[in-house]
Amino acid sequence: MKLAKLHGLGNDFLISHAGEICATGLSLSSLVQRLCQRHVGIGADGLIFYQPTVGDEEAEVSVSIYNADGSRAEMSGNGTRCLAAYLVHCGVITAQPIRMRTDAGIRTFALKEASGTTYVFESSLGRPITEPARIPVLLSGPAPLIDFPLNAGSEIVRVTISSMGNPHCSTFWPDVGPAPVETLGPELERHSCFPNRTNVEFIQVLDRHRIRVRFWERGVGQTLASGTGSAAAAVAAILSGRAESPVTVEVERGSILIHWQPPGELMQIGPAEFICNAEFTDVIGL
Repeated sequence: MKLAKLHGLGNDFLISHAGEICATGLSLSSLVQRLCQRHVGIGADGLIFYQPTVGDEEAEVSVSIYNADGSRAEMSGNGTRCLAAYLVHCGVITAQPIRMRTDAGIRTFALKEASGTTYVFESSLGRPITEPARIPVLLSGPAPLIDFPLNAGSEIVRVTISSMGNPHCSTFWPDVGPAPVETLGPELERHSCFPNRTNVEFIQVLDRHRIRVRFWERGVGQTLASGTGSAAAAVAAILSGRAESPVTVEVERGSILIHWQPPGELMQIGPAEFICNAEFTDVIGL
C-alpha cells in the first residue's frame, strides 16, 4: 500500500489514492486505526483517500477524510491543504486552483508560495454555519449561539458553536497555557448536545487581530493545529466582538491567517509540508 505523509503546522496526515484500499483486506476503519497508530503504524492525526474525478465539472479530485480513530470526518482544513500540497509536489495536478469535493462540499486551494517541500495555500472553507440544526447541536436559542452557558460535568462553560462543514465548540480563556484541554476537551467532544460529537477550541485573545488556540479534535484528541478549528476559533472571536478580520491564529508551530466578513465565505492561508513517501507490503502485519 502506497502512502505519503505531510503535516500542516504539526497536524499530520497520511495520503493515499483510493485505489489502494482494496489491496489490504482490512475494514476501512481498522486500516485507518492501524496506520495512524504512532508506535506500531506510521502515525498520524488522520488519513485521506483521494481519487481524480470523472465527469465532474466542479472538482478535480474527490476526497474521503478519516480521523485517527477510524471515524469519518466531513472536512479537514489542514488535511485537505496537505492533500493539495501532495498533488502539487508529486505533479499529479498542475492547474490552479485545485478544487476538491469533500463531504462538506467543494473546497478550493490556490498555491501562494512554494519553498522546498513546503507549500502555502489560500483555501476557501465555505460559509461558516451557525444554525443549530445544521451544525448539528441539540440546543435551543437564536442563532448564532455565542457564549452559550453549557453544563459540562460540575461546571458551566460558555461556548460559541459553529460548523465549518464539521461541528465546532469554541471556548475563551485568559491564558490557554493552563486551560484544561485534556479533561474538558473530551467531555465537550462527547457532550450529549452534539449528536455527531464535536471539535473543541480553547482560545486566548491577544489583540483585535491575533488569537492563540489549542485544540481537542473529534476522533483524534489533542493536536498541534487544526485548519477548521482555527477557522472556527476566528469565527467565534469575530461573532463575539472580541476580534475582527483578518485574524492571525497562533498555534504551537506557527500561524494561520483567516479572512472572514460575516456572512460571507471564509478564506484561510496556511502551510503544508511534504515529509515522505512510504510503501507497506503487509499492512495486516502492522
